[in-house]
Amino acid sequence: MSRSLPSVWNHLLIWLRQTAVMTLKEFVQLGKDRALLLFVLYAFTGNILLAGGNASRELNNANMIVHDADHSAASRDLIYRFQQPYFRFVGEVPDAVEGMRRVEEGQAMLFLDIPEHFAQSLHRGTKTTDVQLLVDTSRATRGYLASSYSVSIGSAFSQDWAGQGAASSGAMLPAIETQTRIRYNPALNEAWFSSIGELLVMMTVMCILLPGTALVREKEHGTIEQLLVSPLTPFQIMFSKVLAMIVVTLAGTALALFGIMAPLFAVPIRGSIGLFFLLTALFAFTTAGLGLLIATFARKAAQVGMLVLFIVMPIVVLSGTFTPRDSMPAALNTIMTLSPLRHFIEVAYGILLRGAGMETLWDSVLAMVVLGSLLFGLGMWRFRRQLE
Repeated sequence: MSRSLPSVWNHLLIWLRQTAVMTLKEFVQLGKDRALLLFVLYAFTGNILLAGGNASRELNNANMIVHDADHSAASRDLIYRFQQPYFRFVGEVPDAVEGMRRVEEGQAMLFLDIPEHFAQSLHRGTKTTDVQLLVDTSRATRGYLASSYSVSIGSAFSQDWAGQGAASSGAMLPAIETQTRIRYNPALNEAWFSSIGELLVMMTVMCILLPGTALVREKEHGTIEQLLVSPLTPFQIMFSKVLAMIVVTLAGTALALFGIMAPLFAVPIRGSIGLFFLLTALFAFTTAGLGLLIATFARKAAQVGMLVLFIVMPIVVLSGTFTPRDSMPAALNTIMTLSPLRHFIEVAYGILLRGAGMETLWDSVLAMVVLGSLLFGLGMWRFRRQLE
């Protein structure tokens, strides 16, 4: 027993030394690939900067034209409520036909048509007063927001005039006072959401692309056979590539978080930063198994790139990075539980914005552990099959 323990310890040291040397080799090869290295740097810096500082997807300065056939205080009050930053008044038109023409030509997004005797109908209060608002919804998101904001403005206008009529008659109308408290992002800063979402996308791309490219590079250079005849196991060959790319992903994430997102966009880090990077490493390992699996089907680095695009797009779109999962079909939502990104989204937003800990994230962590083990094991199995 006393002799076997030192022997096991020596074997472990040799195994660790070999893995460390192989990992260092991956860093050297990545440094020699200038194009890939520049792409990694851009992905975690310039791309995050563009995503966080990009034009807002919220409604801003939507051009609105008006045909005011009444020219009363009530019509001017209604027009005045469509203010910046959401709307921008660009002028009046002489008739409804001209207003429709400008909307069709794209000169305006909204056309507000106020009929004659608008104020008289309001003061009478005997029937519904109609106002026509046409919204160009060729851009669905902006059109939906413009329509929703306009409905809110119209409702507020109606309540105010109804209240004035009731006050003049001495009646009291019931009212509901709304007090809204927004948690986690009180200012509704879209740069937080955009920059974190883009970081998750770039992490996914890198975690699949880098280990897959590293393994295929061995095939292209003809060095895979040399590695196999060396005193290295297939597990060491693949694990060293995964380990190196995990370090690169962690370095890129730190650069994006502390170099771009926190100083430029004030993205908060409300949870444990140590836990965030630990789970980022777990996500990198989980997704790297998918990259190694892709590499077993590809023969050239260009093929890896195409396969990454083919796989990453549905993962990003359907995992809930930029769109809510609740709006997806139930069957598709169930299938996407097999995506590592689906679970890491909960981790990233939970730690950074909500300050969540392991007590609330354990189910997502467990899912990533299971998926990572399965993907890495499947990649190992495919790699061994190719060597037989």
